[in-house]
Formats: sequence, structure tokens, C-alpha cells
Amino acid sequence: MKFSIIQKEPKKNQVYILDDINDLKQVTILDKTEMDYAKKAHKNNESLIRINQYSRFVFVYITEDKATESQLAEAIRSTGATLQPIAVKHSMDELCVINLSKNTNAAYLLAEGLALANYQFLKYKSDGKPNSLNTVTFTQKSITVKEVQQLSVTVDAVGRARTLVNEPLNYLSAVQLAKDIAALGKEAGFKVTTLQKAAIVKEKMGGILAVNRGSKQPPTFTIMEHKPKKALNKKPIVLVGKGVVYDTGGLSLKPTPNSMDRMKSDMSGSAVVTGTMYAVAKMQLPLHVIALVPATDNRPGEEAYVPGDVITMHSGTTVEVLNTDAEGRMLLADALSWAKRYNPELVLDFATLTGAAAVAVGPHGIVCMGTAGDDVKRSFHDSGYRQYERLVEYPLWEEYGKKLKSEIADMKNIGDGNGGAISAGKFLEHFTDYPWMHFDIAGVSFNTAKTGYHTAGGTGYGIRMLLDFLQHYGKN
Repeated sequence: MKFSIIQKEPKKNQVYILDDINDLKQVTILDKTEMDYAKKAHKNNESLIRINQYSRFVFVYITEDKATESQLAEAIRSTGATLQPIAVKHSMDELCVINLSKNTNAAYLLAEGLALANYQFLKYKSDGKPNSLNTVTFTQKSITVKEVQQLSVTVDAVGRARTLVNEPLNYLSAVQLAKDIAALGKEAGFKVTTLQKAAIVKEKMGGILAVNRGSKQPPTFTIMEHKPKKALNKKPIVLVGKGVVYDTGGLSLKPTPNSMDRMKSDMSGSAVVTGTMYAVAKMQLPLHVIALVPATDNRPGEEAYVPGDVITMHSGTTVEVLNTDAEGRMLLADALSWAKRYNPELVLDFATLTGAAAVAVGPHGIVCMGTAGDDVKRSFHDSGYRQYERLVEYPLWEEYGKKLKSEIADMKNIGDGNGGAISAGKFLEHFTDYPWMHFDIAGVSFNTAKTGYHTAGGTGYGIRMLLDFLQHYGKN
């Protein structure tokens, strides 16, 4: 979608944002009959009022009263999502957003919800028809040039991530994921290096290799880097994204209904960090950021690893595998161990790791935990509320670690079934020796149906929060 600021009075379809129905007189293109209609509609509890002037539509949005700024911001985004299907139904190709409210971010937020809701994945539909809406414009006082640029990059980055998640395994193997990441790196301007299977073997990444054993497709380990000359951070921030391009559960086979049928999305963590790197490079953020994506599919092939196997990880730790469906932590552990070579300032991993996190929070937030300082955690929580990609922090109590002790190896890959999201986090913590945060996005990464501006399929949930955190990094 294209975004721009116009110099002249818009002639096409328009949406006005107001704080109060009494401000309607500011919308000078409405006549008395139209104003009376708008007032009546608002009295009937309509916040988004549609007026058909035959040659164009005029929408009037009266912002609602909300208890918090984050709730108001989300209400404005959601109104943009509500507006999107109306615009498409009436074959609009362009819509101008005019902010007359006191909320200086209102135009940005409405356009963000509108654009995110307008995303489509039509690659495999023979009768797929692109949405008519392709351009959003703003009047000069509604938004700044910098905000338009940020909006454009952010929406694009989320769309790229959604597309990666929506691709099926018969296209997006681990090898193809690495190629697609490399293409995005070339486009956005970040460096990409990919380790193929021989190099992964040489680096003794036992966790990745164990999960890959049941597959005929080789694994990959992709390294992305954005390193500006005058970075604010002396040591890099490292992002890690789980790249299980398809998860059958291995020999601990998943049931198909409502489980395996959506497991192409098990690489959503890799999509989040890739989309973020795309945006970081496009925005030229003054931060040294590295992203790691360990990738493979998890299949029950004849060479597949089995419950009871003992795996030697990249760190040298031995792990007794008791569930081959707890495979994501095996990949992440190797990547977290690898990250130590960068002497990182902060490491952040994103993964569709546990059903426990999805059950606990549902589609309304991300489960997080970690050893980073309180300032980092506060900043993340602030970013989560600003972007309405909210966080629920879990503890990393030592009792959960005790459940991972093995009789025959250094540790097991699962706990006792209680506190599953935390025991997964405790497993990952073992492989870190730096400030670290873990984000379990299992409940928010994939939609079976459209909800607001989160379209069906991959959501890209977490990218806007992470970008917000990085944009504020070092400023507080």
C-alpha cells in the first residue's frame, strides 16, 4: 500500500477524525442535511458514520472515550480495520485521512489498522482478486513525513512476515526460507549469511541436527546483521527466531485437526525477527542488530530422533529427549549458545514454543520471561501497550528447573507437564549467560479467521512491539 501527504484539498473519498460530534462544523464539505444525518447516527451510537455524496464517500469517525491511551489507540486502529472492507466493497482505490482531533497520532493509527487489514495472500488462488484499495493519503496537518515513512515500512514488514508464515511447506523448506531471507536482506540492505548442513555439522549444533534427522530436507542456520557506522550500542542486540518450517511432532506425532493442520506457522518466530530486521534496515535505526534463524522441518522419518535419545547440544550440554514434539527449544538452545560469540548486550528470542502459553493468554498477548534487567522489561511492557501487542511476564523460579533434571543426561527437554511455558523457558535459560528475554508467541502467531486488522493466516504479531522497543532503545 502507498502512503503520501497531499498538498491540496482531497477530491476523493475522505475520513475525518473528530473528538466530539460538536466538532462536526469543522467538516466543511458537509451540508446541513448531511450534518443532521451524522448527528442522528452518532446519537444512535455509531462512531464511524458513512455519508454517500455519490461522487465520493465521506466518513466521520468520532473517537470513543477509553480508560487508557493504549485502549484509545487500539480503538482507532480497529476503526481503520472496520473501514477497510467498506472501502473495498465500494471499489475505492484511494482514501484520504484527515485528523481534526487532539490526538496527534490518530491519522497514523487509523491508517495502520486500515493497511494491516488490507493485507492479502493470493499467490495460490487462481481467481484471487487484489483489493481495490491501494493508496492512503493524508492532509499536511494530519501526519509528519517521518511518520508516513515509518508507517509504510512497518506495514510492509508485517506483510512480509505474514507472507512467510502463509507459505506452505511444499514451497517454504528450510533452504527456501534462507533464500527468502537473503532476498529480503538484499532488498532492505542488511547482511545475510547462511550455514548449510555441512557447516551446521561442523559447528556441532546437535539440537538442530537431531530435529532434522527425520527429514529428507536439510536444515539451515541463517545469520542476519545490521551494523551502522555509528551504532548506539557497543555490543550487539541479538534476535533469535524459531524456524521450524513444519512440525508434525516427529515420532511424538500431533493429531491433525486443530493442531498439525496449521503447523506451517511453527516458523512464525523466524518471520518476526526477519520482518523486524527488514524494518530496522529500511529505517536505518542506529543500532547494531543481529538475527539468528535455525531452521528445519520436524518429521517422523525412519532416521528420526526418538524419545529416550540423548543429544549433545552446541554448548556441550547433553539432553535426554522425552518428547520429540518439544523440538523448538532444541533449535533455539543451539542458537542461544551460538549467540555467546557476539558477547551480546541483549538477546531476544521469539518462538511458537508451547501450547501452554496459548492456553494461558489466548490470542490477546505474548507470554514472556527472562533475565534482562527491570529497565528492559519495563520498556518492553511499554512498547507492548503502545502497539497493543501486550506482554504477560512469567517467573523463572528455580523449582521449574529442577523438573528438567535427567537421570542419564545433564537435562531433559520437557518438565512434568505443569507450568509448561515456564519449563520451556527454564530449558532455554540454561543456554544463556547474558541478559535475555524469551517471547512465546504460540497463541498470537496465526489466525484461523480474520479478527480486526489481524488477517486470517500469519499475523506478524510481535513485530510492531519489537520495533517500538528498538526505536526507544537507549533513550530512556
